[in-house]
Amino acid sequence: MTDGKLIACHECDLLQREVPVPAGGVLRCRRCRAQLYRDLPNSLDRALAFSLAAVVLFVVSNVYPIVGLTVNGTVVETTLLGAVDVLYKDGKWPIAGLVFATTVLMPMMLTVSMLWLLVPLKYDRAPWGGAAIFRLSRLCQPWGMTEVLILGLLVALVKLSAIAGVVVGPALWSFGALMFVLAAASSAFDTHILWLRVAAVEHRDVAPDIAGSLPHDGLTAAQCGLALCHDCGMLARAPAHAHAHEFPCPRCGAAMHLRKPASLSRTWAFLIAAIVMYIPANVLPVMYTNSLFGTENDTILSGVVYLWTSGSWPLAVVVFVASIAVPMLKILALVYLTLSTQMHSPWYAVERTKIYRIVEFVGRWSMLDIYVITMLVALVQFQALATIQAGNAAIAFGAVVVLTMFAAMAFDPRLMWDEVEQDHARTRAKA
Repeated sequence: MTDGKLIACHECDLLQREVPVPAGGVLRCRRCRAQLYRDLPNSLDRALAFSLAAVVLFVVSNVYPIVGLTVNGTVVETTLLGAVDVLYKDGKWPIAGLVFATTVLMPMMLTVSMLWLLVPLKYDRAPWGGAAIFRLSRLCQPWGMTEVLILGLLVALVKLSAIAGVVVGPALWSFGALMFVLAAASSAFDTHILWLRVAAVEHRDVAPDIAGSLPHDGLTAAQCGLALCHDCGMLARAPAHAHAHEFPCPRCGAAMHLRKPASLSRTWAFLIAAIVMYIPANVLPVMYTNSLFGTENDTILSGVVYLWTSGSWPLAVVVFVASIAVPMLKILALVYLTLSTQMHSPWYAVERTKIYRIVEFVGRWSMLDIYVITMLVALVQFQALATIQAGNAAIAFGAVVVLTMFAAMAFDPRLMWDEVEQDHARTRAKA
């Protein structure tokens, strides 16, 4: 986040001076109030300890059964990988791949990458291939959804209890612990301190001081010809062609840019695709239930109604918010942000930035219904008595979640503040 004594806000691009932060304190942007830096004592040691604990819990969570059902002496148990395998064999490989990536692959890669970086630094050695592994950890971070999986499992348990006797497996408890441990490890993993340690081990300067060569009238990094690396936080001078192209970060090798190339066009593309997929996701059956009493088709809304009428109204509210309200509001919020930016509106920039943060935060929680379906499909396989299969709406809904997350990643909030700067420049020119 720093280069010499200067820092740039990753949301509004405002250049500011780095100031000391007390232990446990947070440094925020003075214009948009985005978090710039948080001082956590012994952050890397804590991240290493939590990462080691996550490895143990991860193995337990994927080896032992999560939950089981008993009907007339027949016991059906499943692990998370077993549930993914059932979806794959039923022909729903897109959902199987999405569940595997967000609950197994990405959390595992994030944990391994943190250990790859932290273990050598613990012994004052530079990690081999540290820049590439660091970029990998940043890539995996938004796609690990263990906390959403836990909530989905709780909703699935309520639905399963109406079908048969439920047996809670050891993996459910270890997944609950893994959720907290992974969150603690990610929170303690301070990239600012990490690169300071790497620079100290390699006996090189952290970054050159470029403050003295900047124009006095430049308020943002872009106005001063500087670009911020969104992965490692380095502030570096952009080459002459940077307005149209990306260039590699001199520290971690990640793509840097004054502004995300074609940000609005890519955001619109992802949004339009998400809107198209949102319709079948809510109209088509998300799940088919075959039993002695016939076949029943369930949509996302009918699942909410079932939870409400069965007395589990708190879970009904959670599922409604996560699976129906959040995707719709997320699409509307991104449409508003993209449209207002494209119309060069300088109004309510602070409020629009807050909306962007909320959209980024809630994006993953829409995966809740996908995890519920995964557990139901894996467990309710009693052949002649009852079976559950995933519907095509589950694929469409998974696509909506992924597309809206891509849309939020493609949108560049600094574009909103560029309009504020231009509006101020026009006002000064008229004065």
